[in-house]
Amino acid sequence: MCRVRLVVLGGGGFRVPLLHRALLVDAAGGGVVDDVVLVDPDPLRLDAVLAVLDHLGAASRGPRLTIRATTDLADGLRGADVVFSAIRVGGLAGRVVDEQVARREGVIGQETVGAGGISYALRTIPVVREIAGQIAATAPAAWVVNFTNPAGVVTEVMSEVLGERVIGICDSPVGLCWRAARAVGMDPENADCDYVGINHLGWLRAMRVDGVDRLPDLLADPIALESFEEGALFGRQWLQALGSIPNEYLHYYYFTRDVRAADTGPGRAASLLGQQEMFYASAASEAAHELWTAALHAREESYFADNRRAMGAGPRAGEDLGGGGYPRVALAVLRAIVRNEPARLIVNVRNRGAIPGIAAESVVEVPCIVDGRGARPLSTGPLSEHQAGLIHAVMACEAETITAARTGSRRAALRAFAGHPLVDSVTVARRLLDAYLESVPGLAAILDSP
Repeated sequence: MCRVRLVVLGGGGFRVPLLHRALLVDAAGGGVVDDVVLVDPDPLRLDAVLAVLDHLGAASRGPRLTIRATTDLADGLRGADVVFSAIRVGGLAGRVVDEQVARREGVIGQETVGAGGISYALRTIPVVREIAGQIAATAPAAWVVNFTNPAGVVTEVMSEVLGERVIGICDSPVGLCWRAARAVGMDPENADCDYVGINHLGWLRAMRVDGVDRLPDLLADPIALESFEEGALFGRQWLQALGSIPNEYLHYYYFTRDVRAADTGPGRAASLLGQQEMFYASAASEAAHELWTAALHAREESYFADNRRAMGAGPRAGEDLGGGGYPRVALAVLRAIVRNEPARLIVNVRNRGAIPGIAAESVVEVPCIVDGRGARPLSTGPLSEHQAGLIHAVMACEAETITAARTGSRRAALRAFAGHPLVDSVTVARRLLDAYLESVPGLAAILDSP
């Protein structure tokens, strides 16, 4: 069996232990990865994460993984077979700024959706483009699995340098498909899901088993329909009107006013920052695993808390609190590529004709066949007018954001903010841009021309 070296960029990230835990389980069954290199510019973050990994490895009954940590990107990339990119430019402190600037202007404050997502992308694009160049120079044969947000934009930017060797992943679509399948009594492993969209903006349009679509059954059953997270968030009437089940992030578009009214606390980013600072301050102490576990539980409980509160949806279901979607998707992609075992997975790739009316080079989030040759998108059929309208509007903003980061154009950045469906005024867009330029370190240097 082929063994690979996996390099994790953002190796000091909070969710790295989740990936490590999944790799340990895989290794117990003869997994494909036994050599892991963690790359992170912050040695203290690496120390804290390594302490958790040591605990997980000691508790595992299977083989241990070889783990090395480094703060040097070029050193970490040498010999890489697969590069897993999960960086956060600006850290959680940057996410706090992204969210709070938007909230002060009365628009949705979320790290990847709307104004916050544009700010996040503007400072991230130059960094990931440089990283892609280093991968091309140091490990040109490596596959890149991108989880860095905004995942669609970042995958598109990295693809400009690395071509088809970049696959973007997100756990939201697979989580939706699994929850919907369970709600109608299907085995999620056997569900053939028709999902279409771009990252954090897509719809589940069919769930087939043996060629029979069970989504109409789910939409017609009010009890089953409201028994899982998306059903409770969007409500039976709206889902039946759509005839599909939206990705949870579409809640910001469909219930904008409700979410803004419920967003009254310190904000999720500020809460996460406080929780995770306690963990990272532990460094390599014996309490690291306990602190990480507590912070993980708080993180998962608070996910979409404002949205659920706005709709009276109640707490998350217990099976959704483990954070398992992220490593499950990552490991599925790794297995498919390394073992050359074809798998049908929903990932982010260049469109290549999968969705009619979208440019071939644009990155979409659709079912793909993933194997040793990469990810090939499957044809989804045409979008509805409703779906096409939202997707094209957001994609236009993403294109302006990429242009702004590439050229330094503040005018392009203003067009990105003003054109987004969740920013309701050019005046607000101007204030948002000015506030981010003042508050985000380094952004003024990126946007250095009119």
